[in-house]
Amino acid sequence: MKRRVVVTGLGIVSSIGIGKDEFWKNLIDGKSGISKVTAFDISNYDIQRGGEIKNFDPINFIPKSRLRDFGRASQFAVAATKEALNDTGLKTSQLSKNKIAVIFGTTMGEGGMIEEIDRHWAALGEDDVWAITVSKYQSSAISNNVNRFFKLKGMSVVIPTACAAGNYSVGYGYDLIREKMVNCALIGGSDPFSRIGFTGFGRLYAMSPNLCKPFDKDRKGMMVGEGAAVLILEELESARKRGANIYAEILGYGLSCDAYHMTIPSLKGIKKVMIKTMKNAGIKPNDVDYISAHGTGTIPNDKTECQAIKEVFGNSSKKLPPVSSIKSMLGHTMGAASAIEALSCCLAIKEGIIPPTINFETPDPECDIDCVPNKARKVKLNTVLNNSFAFGGNNACTAFGKPANKIREDQ
Repeated sequence: MKRRVVVTGLGIVSSIGIGKDEFWKNLIDGKSGISKVTAFDISNYDIQRGGEIKNFDPINFIPKSRLRDFGRASQFAVAATKEALNDTGLKTSQLSKNKIAVIFGTTMGEGGMIEEIDRHWAALGEDDVWAITVSKYQSSAISNNVNRFFKLKGMSVVIPTACAAGNYSVGYGYDLIREKMVNCALIGGSDPFSRIGFTGFGRLYAMSPNLCKPFDKDRKGMMVGEGAAVLILEELESARKRGANIYAEILGYGLSCDAYHMTIPSLKGIKKVMIKTMKNAGIKPNDVDYISAHGTGTIPNDKTECQAIKEVFGNSSKKLPPVSSIKSMLGHTMGAASAIEALSCCLAIKEGIIPPTINFETPDPECDIDCVPNKARKVKLNTVLNNSFAFGGNNACTAFGKPANKIREDQ
């Protein structure tokens, strides 16, 4: 029997709240985190809004003397990790003596450091570029900095599979614990605002000018966001022995890398990843009570995801499960997105509430699903899926359930 894996700690930095309690309250209240961007000069940009975190002060999490060692992605990661550790009750001294892994997903990494290098180089020449800045730009710095800051001595991994990276990190941490390679995993995703990312998505003409409206007939595109989330994973029996607060069990995950198109999602790939996840988790379509959608608000993504859900779940004996997109509130936080959504799934199971898809006004016949429009819904949740799809067909899906879920107990 392989070990069962549970989530015992949650930490988050987002545009609608720092810490799980503030985040969850605002999420189920349908609060929008979209505002005018102030991170850099956007006066010449057609799109000027996004999910920027306005109230994050790294001094609340990192001593001032150490701030120069951390880019914004690492600051977010350390802050979310500190919140998760406080939540789980584990002390870093316990973790440092344990077999542990720190795994983060990201899209842009420390993109802000590259921009800083460019500014110095352009203004004063390459000799003026500080060595400390160069050392901070690698994406690997995110997990390395978390390890160093908390004096951990375990595996350090960054997974760069773009917008599916958070789910990839969940799956990798799950595997490491199941295979007895580690006893605990700090997994998540972190992506800060960057001019590079904001400009890139603008040039793809994929961004909405003001609102993210997943599944709405009049949706205009996605909105760029930023943030980080950390989930602490443990083996079930050890978590029970120490009396841990268990949010959810990870039932399994699936991956599909279809390479169909650089930016357009593949119907076949999305269907495959959900089917594979349910098979690996030992569940059937009838067992799924809720799907946390990738739901970016772009016309092709929402249409394809809805079609895939209908084809995978349409033949089950009950109606389609409700589907919602929290990107309607946060924007698309890139490599952090599916980590934040995984955290949301754990809270949804624990609290028995499905967060809404806000900004929904006009039904789209091509997205005829129950998108939990505009208002959270109280409902018992035993099993949920978390979808994430990335550029190049990097798809990942994770399944979460109640820790005493009968589906798992009977296997």
